[in-house]
Amino acid sequence: MMYIHKVTNMLHEVSGDILLSDAQAIAHGLAANDPTDQGLALALHKDYPAMHKDYHHWCHTQQRKPGDAWIWGSADGKRIVNLITQEGGYGQGARPGKASTKSVNAALRSLKKIIEKEQLRSVAVPKLATGVGGLSWDEVRPLIENQLGELDIPVYVYADFIPGRKAKEPA
Repeated sequence: MMYIHKVTNMLHEVSGDILLSDAQAIAHGLAANDPTDQGLALALHKDYPAMHKDYHHWCHTQQRKPGDAWIWGSADGKRIVNLITQEGGYGQGARPGKASTKSVNAALRSLKKIIEKEQLRSVAVPKLATGVGGLSWDEVRPLIENQLGELDIPVYVYADFIPGRKAKEPA
């Protein structure tokens, strides 16, 4: 099923593969020191191995906490915003913890600051923290609407993941 649901003036729910987005930046949630071995984090790791290495370096410069965010740019101009939505696994072999609405909300505030500082023209976000993070979409959707709904740029919320299918992103 392909649909576009306009939530606010510039916040659009779309169906498709976020990796095929035309947005200037893709934001995604993960934990500090995340092994990036699942979901969107794994796909981004495979597409941008340098980002994975740089992300772990950033995490090791100081102990990162939920709510922190870091933007990375590829040689082809794609920007990836790494949002720490979960407690990190800092010990040897430690796994990331579950997300909380508090950490997702703080990460979205950080994303909003990055959007404004970097003057991003558009951003795509998945259903943050609803996979590995363990939250429900009913908990996360209002946080995205509250933090990003009034931005003056298109924000594409990938509510339905359809691998290999490009979403219809309104201008």
